[in-house]
Amino acid sequence: MDESKDEKAHKVFIERLTLGVTRVLESLPGVLDVRFAEREPAEKRCLLSWEQKNACVLPEDLRDFYLTTDGLTLTWGSKLENECVSVGCMVINSVAKLRRLGQSAVFSLPSTPTIADLDSDGEAEETGREQPRFDSRSRIFELDPCAGNGKVCLVYKNSTEDEVSQQCDVWFLDRSLYWHYLTPSFTAYYRLMITHLGLPEWQYNFTPYGPSPQAKQWAALYQPLTFHSDPHLDSAGEPLLNKLDPAKAFKGKAKQPPPKKKAPTQASTTGSGGPPKMHGGSGRHSALKR
Repeated sequence: MDESKDEKAHKVFIERLTLGVTRVLESLPGVLDVRFAEREPAEKRCLLSWEQKNACVLPEDLRDFYLTTDGLTLTWGSKLENECVSVGCMVINSVAKLRRLGQSAVFSLPSTPTIADLDSDGEAEETGREQPRFDSRSRIFELDPCAGNGKVCLVYKNSTEDEVSQQCDVWFLDRSLYWHYLTPSFTAYYRLMITHLGLPEWQYNFTPYGPSPQAKQWAALYQPLTFHSDPHLDSAGEPLLNKLDPAKAFKGKAKQPPPKKKAPTQASTTGSGGPPKMHGGSGRHSALKR
């Protein structure tokens, strides 16, 4: 009895933590191997140590999340040709992996290029917000490695060395090292990740160029739990994919009909006109022979 109660309590805990997305995934056709990695809550002293080391105050919602579970990993796959293919992945780094980006090596030379050299003055094109900086003006921490397709980062902007940073928001750094604004808080990002089911490259929906064609196919198969219109849809509400019509693409050139032959002109039967010129020419030729 006690074990069954513990299992039920554990399932209720997972459903509340994941906002019920595990149940949604298990109900989708073809979805297999939904896995949630259990983690112990982070200790308060670890959070305080992180804040003192990085001179940043964790937002209240992220602090509550870490006091519930030290990070999150939820994966799921799909059945493809009798095999389970890994598709979705939702990750929130643990406190130990919430590392700062843009820090130079300790033993680097003064003339060694750093990632801060890539900073460009300006604002994010799609939002008009001030972009994060890789130098001391911003403190950037990796929330989600995005399976190598970019990084979701917790960004503290307008930072100074003598002050503790408190205000932060969530940005996406794509593989070209361009910044794209996502949400003003961790809670908003967490809900965004859940509603997109952790689909591949879902963060690229908030970029001007969108995800890859393969990622769009997965999104078309497993529609995200979003109700807003997708900027990467055409006027008919369908994804902007390359549409191929075999009837038109492989249709040969139409053969032109052969030219119609002109009907031969008939000799006039009226009047005293002589025979056609051809006959007249043959008569003169026979007269010369004589």
